[in-house]
Formats: sequence, C-alpha cells, structure tokens
Amino acid sequence: MTKPTTPTQDEMARMIDLGRAVIETEADAVASLIPRLGDEFARACSYLLHCQGRIVVIGMGKSGHVGNKIAATLASTGSPAFFVHPGEASHGDLGMITPQDVVLALSNSGQTGELLVILPLLKRLGAPLIAMTGRPDSTLARESEVHIDVSVEKEACPLGLAPTSSTTAALVMGDAMAVALLQARGFTAEDFALSHPGGTLGRRLLLRVGDIMHADRSLPAIGLDATLHEALEVMSAKGLGMTAVLGPGGSVAGVYTDGDLRRTLNKPIDIHHVKVSEVMTKNCLTVTPDMLAAEALQMMDEKKINGLLVIDEQQQLIGAFNMHDLLRAGVL
Repeated sequence: MTKPTTPTQDEMARMIDLGRAVIETEADAVASLIPRLGDEFARACSYLLHCQGRIVVIGMGKSGHVGNKIAATLASTGSPAFFVHPGEASHGDLGMITPQDVVLALSNSGQTGELLVILPLLKRLGAPLIAMTGRPDSTLARESEVHIDVSVEKEACPLGLAPTSSTTAALVMGDAMAVALLQARGFTAEDFALSHPGGTLGRRLLLRVGDIMHADRSLPAIGLDATLHEALEVMSAKGLGMTAVLGPGGSVAGVYTDGDLRRTLNKPIDIHHVKVSEVMTKNCLTVTPDMLAAEALQMMDEKKINGLLVIDEQQQLIGAFNMHDLLRAGVL
C-alpha cells in the first residue's frame, strides 16, 4: 500500500495557493453569467415550462456529466427530464425523443461531433432545441431555437485544457433554469418530498403522526380515579414517559408526564392515595393523526415538551408518541 509522503511547507503553500486560484477563477466565471441573463434565458425557460413532453438533456464528455446532473435537478424540482448520451442516440436512443419534447444540448465548443451528427434528425423531428455553449457563433448555437451563452474567460486548469470553469458555468446556468421553473410552476416543499420519499427531507415532509404513534395495547392510559402510584406503574410499563388520563367515555381529561412527576415529588404527598387527577396537566396539548410529524415536532419544540397525545374527531384518545419515536422515524 502506497503511503503519502509529508509535503514540505513550500509544497503545501503552492497547493493552497493553486486551490485558491482555481476557486477564484471559477467564482469569476460564475459571476460573469449574471449580466448575460436576459431575453434568451427567459425564452429558454418558457420553452421548458410549456414543454408537453419531457426535457431531454444531451451532452458529450464532461458536458454530458453536467447535463446528467441538470436533468436530475430538473426532474426533482417538477420539470420531467432525462439525459440521453449523444453517442448512444446515434445507435437507437434517438427513438426516446418525441416531437413533444424539448432538447437541451450542452457543448462548450458548440461543435461536438456526436451532437452535430444527430442535429439534422432533431430538426426533422421538430423538437425545439435549446443550446448551452461557450461559442455563440458555433453550429449548435446557430441551429438552436434559443442559445444560452455560458462562455468563460479562461479555464481554471493551469494548462487551459481541462474543463473546469466552463463546466461550472454550465452547471450553474442549469441550476438557474431549474429554480426559475420551480418558481413558475408553484412547486412546493411537499411536491419536492414526493419525489424524494427515501431521503430525510421526504420523511420530514410526508410522515404523519398516525404513522409513528403508539396505539392499542402499547398506549399508556388510566382513568381519573387512578392513584398516582397506578399512573407511575402504567408509565413504567409503556415507556413513553407519560400517560393519558381519561374521563368519561374515553375523552382526554389530561396527561401526566415525567416532568409532572418531578414537580410532584417536591410536594409532601402519598403516591398511594393521591389521585392522578389532582396532579395531572389539564387542558393538555393534543394532535390529530393526519398532522405532519414535522409540524408536531415544531409544536413540541415550542412548548418544551417530550411527548404528545393523539385524538380523533370525537376527541377520543387513539395514540401517543414522544421524541424517541420522531428520532427513530428520521424526523428529528
């Protein structure tokens, strides 16, 4: 196994300086895009917004990698999109594109051979073409319905060869399009979560209280006539750090929690004789099973409480949960 050698102070200084220079060069390239945003950008977004099919992103090499990411960003923010490799398009994948689609083609030179080969076929198909290039006078730019100029003054690579600033500029422009479309579509955080159900955000935005609450036999509950000792036994058995106190008909009369217990122990009482109804928290906060778990978490944070009771439309107790349940569900 090869072990790295310890660089000298001069070597470290040179690497740090070069890294900073790269970031500064790419930051300048991105900043230079701002004054170029105008009618062409708006026209491109309009084509994408009113697309009746899918947004088809194509690009070769590094532009292809950037295009793949742009397609993924568009798709996850409400604009159905997918990536097609131009080399594969020449061997059958062109059949994935329909006249109802809009094609977004990326090429820094605007002369990429694999794109120019399929350009006549795209034109014959009738799918509108949006080109994103670094050369407004290129073939791809001239043949497109809309051209987006993402040219950069120089690459961050010291040799001026490796695509660095140019790919960053294209990626940022793709993000600008995606966010502009997101806003125009009225795309919401819940819409975003629907396409990201496996992620943390999806769990936070889609999970309901009813999905995580304890119910039936695992639900801690006692009657108004129960003693404090009996309440503590139920709390210990169910392990939620609280118990619901039910009135006539099963309606929630109050809750007794670990916090209530600490306050109770400061008083001279006999836990075997005092009723839990005398020391419980009345008019306690409750939630419904259809409430988002993230909303319930916000309520708990604001009220500085560790658990909540869940009731139905008839005010009957149907569930309970605490911070540990939110943590296990990935909401916290």
